[in-house]
Amino acid sequence: MSSEMLPAFIESSNVERKQSLSEDQEKSQKPRLGEQFEPISKRQMKKLIKQKQWEEQRELRKQKRKEKRKRKQLERQCQLESNLDGNDRKRIRRDVVHSTLRLIIDCSFDSLMVLKDIKKLHKQIQRCYAENRRALHPVQFYLTSHGGQLKKNMDENDKGWVNWKDIHIKPEHYSEFIKKEDLIYLTSDSPNVLKELDESKAYVIGGLVDHNHHKGLTYKQASDHGIDHAQLPLGNFVKMNSRKVLAINHVFEIILEYLETRDWQEAFFTILPQRKGAVPTDKACESSSHDLKSARIEDGLDSDSSEEDNSRNELESPHEEEKQDKENSSETTVNSIPH
Repeated sequence: MSSEMLPAFIESSNVERKQSLSEDQEKSQKPRLGEQFEPISKRQMKKLIKQKQWEEQRELRKQKRKEKRKRKQLERQCQLESNLDGNDRKRIRRDVVHSTLRLIIDCSFDSLMVLKDIKKLHKQIQRCYAENRRALHPVQFYLTSHGGQLKKNMDENDKGWVNWKDIHIKPEHYSEFIKKEDLIYLTSDSPNVLKELDESKAYVIGGLVDHNHHKGLTYKQASDHGIDHAQLPLGNFVKMNSRKVLAINHVFEIILEYLETRDWQEAFFTILPQRKGAVPTDKACESSSHDLKSARIEDGLDSDSSEEDNSRNELESPHEEEKQDKENSSETTVNSIPH
């Protein structure tokens, strides 16, 4: 073979060798005849179950919210029609029945929060105030230990708070003006579960936005001070695909809704955001066995990556929680709050 033909011969040999290697790789990647897919992990099955429950209950949650809006619109319309003279807003307020239940947001955790969390707390307080003003059975609303970063942020960004009505804003701790025997601290860590709301009591909500950095703090504080404590009966009525720690305004609104309907399940499903994936506990139990069977026949799923995805579902990351909190608070602005 001449020296001129040698480079061409080497090049063609390299091309043939690459084609042969690529064919071998394709053959090795194709599943062999008779091979079966590996069973998916338990975490992946749980994820599929939760996703299916979320999809099934989406329309139910929408319908609940729609019914609530229609019911309130109808009530307002009836109130307006029954009173033909005077200011419309005043006519509505005269028909409101005020509850004797005291609901306190404890703002004594100011030093444990950074500024961005203080701002979220401010937005949630705004939402609580607005919802209480609109409620048919508004509670006796207290904001205690008001000062520090929170007061400074409210002074700078919401100067109208000094004109808020039907709210008691106090710099003192709630224990200084409310009897200990009247207090019940609402905390998800408490082993006690509420069955009814006692309207002679004062219920305390911890004003702490911390992304779960101080887990169990409100429960410990209540125990150390000898204050009764309890959690909402969430687990008795609702199955969720995320953690059971609720935002301050969600707890507040659930109590307002319960005072109106006297139905815990309706209150939970009316107020809980769709991202929580809430389903009734009885329906969740009925569908779990069916979903487990259907999950096993699903193929083409990456079981290795499912554990990471599911862990995000069970414990939200601070970044995701911040995004969700922005969505929660975006509905409430200073201009929309009635004074």
